Amino acid sequence: MAKVLPLLPVASSSPSPSSAERQCQGLPLGHRQRQEVYTVWMKSLVFNGNGCTVYGDDGGVAFRVDNYGCRGGREVFFMDCAGRSLIRIQRKSFGMFKRWEACRCFDDGEEGLGGVETTKPWFKVKKQLARKNVAAVVTMNDGSGRTYVIDGCARKSDYKICGADGDVVAAVGRKQTASGVVLGEDVLTLTVGSEVDHLLVLGVVVVCGLMNRCL
Repeated sequence: MAKVLPLLPVASSSPSPSSAERQCQGLPLGHRQRQEVYTVWMKSLVFNGNGCTVYGDDGGVAFRVDNYGCRGGREVFFMDCAGRSLIRIQRKSFGMFKRWEACRCFDDGEEGLGGVETTKPWFKVKKQLARKNVAAVVTMNDGSGRTYVIDGCARKSDYKICGADGDVVAAVGRKQTASGVVLGEDVLTLTVGSEVDHLLVLGVVVVCGLMNRCL
């Protein structure tokens, strides 16, 4: 597996909460976070549902997608451990030239699964056909012009997410047990570096699952 950008040293004497802990505590996932390793199981916790479940480093459920439609559905919601919607992902085109748009959802202070959705897309993912080893390009829609590429075969469980400068910001691979046993293709290890928004990476991983009809 490719190496991810190393964790920057933290001056604080007390440990900071993980991304999963921050989200479940109602704290925002900021841009600067510590490097973290997630386990992604490409299965829904809902019986007969399609989706995926993300586990934090403590083994607890951190995020999930429950898609009640068919695999590769046109719309899915990425939720935190409490069922609050964080990202709405929609497929915007059909056939060979597919793209996906993701909008942030913010808590409106009311109980339930929903939230206030931004009307402006947060990022867009466009599938690539002509570029060797590049499955898709991620374009931020915040005016920064930042882009990321999904590097690797689109139909394999090993791939990287790289910045425009080629640095690896996140890597996905088959999960291995402590004894070295490689688990099934639907159980993945996601390593996210400290210099990228973890929620952004998790949203891109969900798009990859939709792209490959894994959820």
